[in-house]
Amino acid sequence: MSATHSTAPLLQIAQGVATLTLNRPAQRNRLENSDLSVLLQHFEHINQEIAVQVVVLTANTTDQPKPVFCAGYDIGGFSDAAHGSTAFEKVPEALAQLRPITICALNGSVYGGATDLVLACDLRLALEGVEWRMPAAALGLHYYPSGLQRYVSHFGIAAAKRAFLTAQVFSSAQLQALGLFESFVAAEHFAKELQVLVDHVQSLAPLAAQDTKRSLNEIAAGHYDEVALRERDISSSHTEDFAEGLKAFAERRKPVFRGK
Repeated sequence: MSATHSTAPLLQIAQGVATLTLNRPAQRNRLENSDLSVLLQHFEHINQEIAVQVVVLTANTTDQPKPVFCAGYDIGGFSDAAHGSTAFEKVPEALAQLRPITICALNGSVYGGATDLVLACDLRLALEGVEWRMPAAALGLHYYPSGLQRYVSHFGIAAAKRAFLTAQVFSSAQLQALGLFESFVAAEHFAKELQVLVDHVQSLAPLAAQDTKRSLNEIAAGHYDEVALRERDISSSHTEDFAEGLKAFAERRKPVFRGK
C-alpha cells in the first residue's frame, strides 16, 4: 500500500477478527474529523457482527522514515464548533465499550489524543523503540474527563502527572515499566507475536470473555455491582461453552467453543 494513498480508517473482517487500520501514513496517521465518524461507524458494524471475537487496531506506516502509529487528532478540528475534544472523546469511549476483546498493535510511536485509543484497548502489543507523548498542556488544552480517568487507571497517578504536567516523551523502557503492554517486539517478529496474542484470545469462550471484559471495565470505572456480576457468573455456568470446556478438560483436548 502506497504511503501517498491516504484514506479514512479501513476495516477488514476475516475468521472472527476485525482489523482496523489507520491509513494516513504520509500525515503520520493524524486523525481528521471525518475519520472520527468513520471509526464510530466501524465500531457499530463490529458490534453487530456476532462472529467477531477480536478487534485489532493498527496503522499503516508504509514509507515513514520512523514508524508513527498516530500523531493524534488534527487540532484544526477544534476550530469547528461541532467537533473538538467532545467529538474526539466519543471515539475512545466507544472503542473501550466494544463487545469483542480489543488489541492495540502499536506498530509506531503515538502522540496526543491517539494515546487514549491505545489505553481504550483491552490488550496492547508494541513495536520496540516506540515513543509516547501527551502534549495537551503544552498546547494550552485541558484533557477531556474520560481520557484523564483512563490515564490514571492505567498509568497510575504519578506517571499520569508526568505525562500531562511535563509533556515529555515516554520511552519504550519507561512504558514497559508501567506494565501497559504484553511485550515490546522487534519489527521482524511483530506480525508473528500479534498472531499469537490473537490466537490466545480466540481460544477463550467468547461469551465468558466478553462478559468478563464488561465486568472488569465496570469495576475499573468504580461501578461495582455485585448483583450484576453474580448474574453473569451464574449465567456462564449454564452455557453450552462451559459444558464444552468441562468436557474438553476431562478429555484432555482443546475445547471448541461456539459462543452459546
